[in-house]
Amino acid sequence: MSAVSNIYPTAALQAVDAAHHIHPFTDTKALNEEGTRIITHADGVWLTDSNGNRILDGMAGLWCVQVGHGRQEIADAVHKQMSELSYYNTFFKTSHPPVIALSEKLAELAPAHMNRVFYCSSGSEANDTVFRMVRHYWDQMGQPDKKVIIGRWNGYHGSTLAGTSLGGMKGMHEQGDLPVPGVRHIDQPYWYGEGGDMSPEDFGIHVARTLEKAIDEIGEDKVAAFIAEPIQGAGGVIIPPETYWPEVKRILSERNILFVADEVICGFGRLGTWFGSDYYGLEPDLMPIAKGLTSGYLPMGGVMVSDRVAEGLINKGGEFYHGYTYSGHPACAAAALANLEIIQREKLVERVRDDIGPYLQKSWTALGDHPLVGEARMTGLMGAMELVPEKGNRQKAFADKGSVGTLCRDISFQNGMVMRAVGDSMIISPPLVLSHEEADQLVTIARKTLDETYTELKRIGTL
Repeated sequence: MSAVSNIYPTAALQAVDAAHHIHPFTDTKALNEEGTRIITHADGVWLTDSNGNRILDGMAGLWCVQVGHGRQEIADAVHKQMSELSYYNTFFKTSHPPVIALSEKLAELAPAHMNRVFYCSSGSEANDTVFRMVRHYWDQMGQPDKKVIIGRWNGYHGSTLAGTSLGGMKGMHEQGDLPVPGVRHIDQPYWYGEGGDMSPEDFGIHVARTLEKAIDEIGEDKVAAFIAEPIQGAGGVIIPPETYWPEVKRILSERNILFVADEVICGFGRLGTWFGSDYYGLEPDLMPIAKGLTSGYLPMGGVMVSDRVAEGLINKGGEFYHGYTYSGHPACAAAALANLEIIQREKLVERVRDDIGPYLQKSWTALGDHPLVGEARMTGLMGAMELVPEKGNRQKAFADKGSVGTLCRDISFQNGMVMRAVGDSMIISPPLVLSHEEADQLVTIARKTLDETYTELKRIGTL
């Protein structure tokens, strides 16, 4: 059986997949009974499955395919690099041209105070690196008691041991007795679901001050860092109130604590800026990156390191006992360089800010008038819709949390679009190359999906 071509019927492919493949974040028993969806081709913002169905990729793969599928010049860059140097490690006092060039490029694109990068293969590995780097930094600075890292409930920082611990997904914590010691979680800036009777403005300040309270309770001398996504992605596209980040910045500016801005999803143009930190005017000490770095063409991640932290790590001397076999992999670096060149040449960051972002935001937020939608929100090309049983009542949710979202997601697939469900929120994050016509198709399919979900919920008595 070929590993790269669809020469067998879908049922045969599904059977082999079920026999040998354990999928991530999946009830494997249930999936094997249903059968996997087999994607065989992709071009631009469109996927094609093994039955010939064309599907709009409303999630850019997994938040990552910024430049769209099928960009030949990335494949060519990887082929050229692999023909010259397919692999060598960056241990043992060694480097190579593509990782050197990529490091220079990332220093050019990142906030001005960030000029170094440590490489890995994913966002999860980047956050494992953050966990160790933060603690090592404070050891180097002669403050070894500063070990506690504060994260947020419902934040997502990957599924490795440290990444899961830093994140605030309680279901993940229940598997494996996590989080590891030394991690504390505070409230998320989720006004729609948790803001109560407060205005968004008041709630933003209130929830930011839970960070201040946690620091005071733990003791500033014991807190190493605060980690957060500029906009929470996997948690449901939680866009914080405008008052939130300025208050967090005030709190951190008054304390000697590192700030980690997890840019794995928000980075590389998703919000109409190179990084979410640019969008919100943040000044992080560390920035985990991945996903849009290569547009998902090859696995690569990293941690952008501020001059302050680099000075503590490097100038103090000594070895940092951390690294990966594929840190700075030459073929992945070549893919990243080609990808970033496309983003710059086609001005995709500016396009999200000035063109396709505002265009899609207008029609997406208009879906908020649907009787099944409590709120439709979007920043850049990152949006969500809250599905609710009673429009106008933010306190009331569906009894079986997630079942309506799953139904809506499945109907969306049937209608020809990937739209992800997080609980009963529907989220999208399309490629940055989405055209106006494709944006119109996206919204048309989303509205059709909402109508059919609403009708089905009426039929089964949920509404």
